[in-house]
Order: sequence, then structure tokens, then C-alpha cells
Amino acid sequence: MWHNLSTFLFGEKVEDRLPERVRAAIQQRQCESERLIGWVQLVLVSFFATLFAVAPPPAEMVPYQLEPWAIGMYLVFTLIRLVCAYRNYLPAWLLVISAVIDIAVLMALIWSFHVKYMQPPSFYLKAPTVMYVFIFIALRALRFEPKYILITGAAAVVGWTVLVLFVVLGPDGGAMVTRNFVTYMTDNAILIGAEIDKMLSIVVVTLVLAAAVLRAQRTFYRSAIDQSAAQDLTRFVSREVAERITSADRAIEPGDGESRVASVVFTDIQGFSTVSEKLTPKQLAQTLNDYFTVMGEVIESHGGVIVHFEGDLMLITFNAVTTDPDHAANAVATALEIERVSQSRTFGDGHVLKTRCGVNTGEITVGAIGAKGRLAFTVHGDEVNIGARLEQMGKQVGCYVLVGENTVAACGQRYRFEQVTEVAVRGRSQPTKVFKPLA
Repeated sequence: MWHNLSTFLFGEKVEDRLPERVRAAIQQRQCESERLIGWVQLVLVSFFATLFAVAPPPAEMVPYQLEPWAIGMYLVFTLIRLVCAYRNYLPAWLLVISAVIDIAVLMALIWSFHVKYMQPPSFYLKAPTVMYVFIFIALRALRFEPKYILITGAAAVVGWTVLVLFVVLGPDGGAMVTRNFVTYMTDNAILIGAEIDKMLSIVVVTLVLAAAVLRAQRTFYRSAIDQSAAQDLTRFVSREVAERITSADRAIEPGDGESRVASVVFTDIQGFSTVSEKLTPKQLAQTLNDYFTVMGEVIESHGGVIVHFEGDLMLITFNAVTTDPDHAANAVATALEIERVSQSRTFGDGHVLKTRCGVNTGEITVGAIGAKGRLAFTVHGDEVNIGARLEQMGKQVGCYVLVGENTVAACGQRYRFEQVTEVAVRGRSQPTKVFKPLA
């Protein structure tokens, strides 16, 4: 029952053992919040100093001025705290002391009013300056830790209780207590119920803000975890695919997808099995990482998106995940650049990795396939299968780049092509023509 009530009030609890990188990200955000708090405090103390400067008290009250000392000391403390915030040195004890000092300075100023204006102590209980308590409590809400809101609220309640007791337990305190609201409003009388109302208001505001910040904290933690997971996801799939997954309006289910006219490029390293047999696992990983890094830059420069790796094979799409009106020409340009780069440089410890490419264009399905708990975001359809077959045919016809007839038609006059063969496609009465791009 307590768990259900806690979840209802404060939101779903985030697991205690957060990944270290998530903790570091949260800590960085908290430091930024503390800097903001420091600047707001600096603005407040500057505002108080300005008010005191432009509206000084009458000359007969000069001996009783506590404001300049309080403002000066608070300004020094605020500057020290702000410097600590920018140096990322704000231990918990310093934050607690900061919250207590805020309230202590405010209570000291309120207490001084009866001396400054030469009135009985009960005079300061009616000072509107007590409203600044809520500003200091609200300031702590800028940091996603409710305990500092509770500490500030508790300090305010204790401080105001001390001020009330100072009046009630004083020499004339008992005689000044009244139950008449009119007398309380028009005289220096004390209405205990009114002071309880003030403390109750402080308690309620503190608890509501603490609860709201705790809910926000848990949401913030989940958001930080999700953001970290999204960043990690881009290391396993392309940035465009990761954005499509994380920005979906609802959770992606098996079979979710859309049909688009797009271009695909299949790549495969010629004779890679022979090369890999001569390498240790570490050398093989280094060689492939070097190869994929270089090819990734080529693909990205032409607007392509890698949606699948399988060994040394890549499936690259154009206009499938991101919009690309010139997708066919960009796919051909990518394939030609991959051919050139793979034959003009070495990878790893000096290995030449000549690469074959199959390029095809047509209507394909873009989306998720797999089981409910295990999905793969990919493209599929007959046109994708033809692209894969074109890459495999490159070995037979002695070409490193083969292009389907749909791609040739979509390129228009951008490239010149030469037909090299035809391929039978299941479900089609006429064979599909296969071309190679000319220099």
C-alpha cells in the first residue's frame, strides 16, 4: 500500500544503482542549477542593497541599522558560494549551511525591526519581510534534490518559532497575547493563531515543493538514463535510425513500417575470408574498425544511412530513413567512391580491401521486424533483394559496382551506364537489366 501511495504522490522510483555515466551527467546538471541559484541570490542581495541605498531610514534611526552589515555579509557569502559553484565544489554540508544562513540572515533582519523602529518585539511579527522566506524555499527547487527544500523550510519554521517565543516569553508577552483579530490588526498585540497560520503555510509550501521536485527528480533521472541510452544507441545503429526510434510517437512494434521509393547499396569486401584467416582476432577487429570508419565518412558525405552490418557487409539506404530527393544519384556516387577508396588505400596493418557494391532503386518497406522483445530496424522487399543479388553478381561479371535498371532510370543524365547482363527476378515475367557505371 505504501509503495502504491508513494508512486502516486512522487512518481515511479528510479533504481538506486544508476550507471556512472548517468550519475556524472546528473551531477553536471546539478552544478549548473547551483550556479543559477548563486546568480539569483546575487540579484536578490543587489536588489536589497539598491533599495536600502535609494530609501535610507530617517536620521534618528541610523544607530540601529543592521541592514548594511547583513547585506554586506550575505553578499560576501553569496560570492564565495558562486565561486565554489563554478569550481564544482559544493559538498552537501556547504549546501546545508547555505540554506540555513539564508534563513538566519532574514530572521535577524526581521528581529531588528522592533529595535530599529523603537517598538515592542511583537512589532516585527507583522513585518511583510517574512514573505521572503518563500523566495528562499523556492530557490532550492532549482536543484533536483528535495532535501534542501525541506532543510530550508524547516529552518524557516524553527526561525519563526524562535521569534514568536522571544515575544511570548518576554516580560510583556503574556499581556500582549489576544484572541481578537481586530485588536491584533490595529495594535501590537499577538494572535497565536495567526503565527501558527504563517508556520503552517511555510510547512505546506515546503512539502508541496519538495513533492513536486521529487517527482521532477525521478522524471529527470529517467530522462537522463534515456538520453544516455539514446547516445549509446547511436554507437550501434546510425544516428538517423536512433533518432527515428527514440522520437517515435509510440513504442515501435514488430511489423511497423512504411513504404518508400528509395535506393539501397549492398557492399561486400572481396576475398575477405582469405584476409581474415591471416589475422588475429585483435588485428581483424582493428582492420574492420579502420575500414568501417573510412567508409562511414564516405557514406555520410553522400547522405547515406547504414542500417545493417553483418561481418564485412553493409546495407546502406538513401531516402529510406532520411529524405533525399536525389537518392539514386547519391547511391551511385557512394558506390563509386567506395570502390575508389577501397582500392587506393590500405586498412589496418596494410591490407587492401577491395569492395563490391550492388545498387538498386524501387519501393521498399522501412521499419521494424522481429519478435516483440527483440526488434531490428531495417529495410526489406524485392528491390532490396535485387540490390543484394547485384552485389553478388559483381564477382561473376568482374565489376565492382553493378546498378539496377530502376536506378539507371532515376539517375537520368547524371551518369552514363553500360548494360552488362540480365537477372531473372521471381514474380516478374521479364528479366531485370543490370548495368555498370562508366567513368
